[in-house]
Amino acid sequence: MTTTLRVLRLAHGEGLPLPRYETDGAAGLDLIAANPADAPVVLKPSERALIPTGLVIQLEPGFEAQVRPRSGLAFKHGVTVLNAPGTIDADYRGEVQVLLVNFGQEPFAIPRGTRIAQMIVAPVSRAALVEVETLDETARGHGGFGSTGLTREG
Repeated sequence: MTTTLRVLRLAHGEGLPLPRYETDGAAGLDLIAANPADAPVVLKPSERALIPTGLVIQLEPGFEAQVRPRSGLAFKHGVTVLNAPGTIDADYRGEVQVLLVNFGQEPFAIPRGTRIAQMIVAPVSRAALVEVETLDETARGHGGFGSTGLTREG
């Protein structure tokens, strides 16, 4: 499935490549840091920062964009998207920014042009809420957080 994604480049995004799929099988477009070339963002351990991409997007109605971590940043440096997945609604027209956090042990520098997250464009389902007096019973019932155990044996 392909949808059109209109992209407006802001002045501080000039000179950076547009997000792209890095491989033929990739689900996400890589988002790139658009901070000034002479001002890398340095995330100290436990620190978070909003990183600009220099882009505004226009999604087709019925679609959203999800901002997700890059696995390499998370594994190698402990840097991830704090509100993952972040949701960009079809009617949002502000700059796409990425909320990164450093859960690693060392400061992490984010120079201009760093691939910081991935963006997945996905269809949206909307629910019609119906208030009821009871719900259907299931085998799981009220079991929540951890109720199904860590292994098949429980």
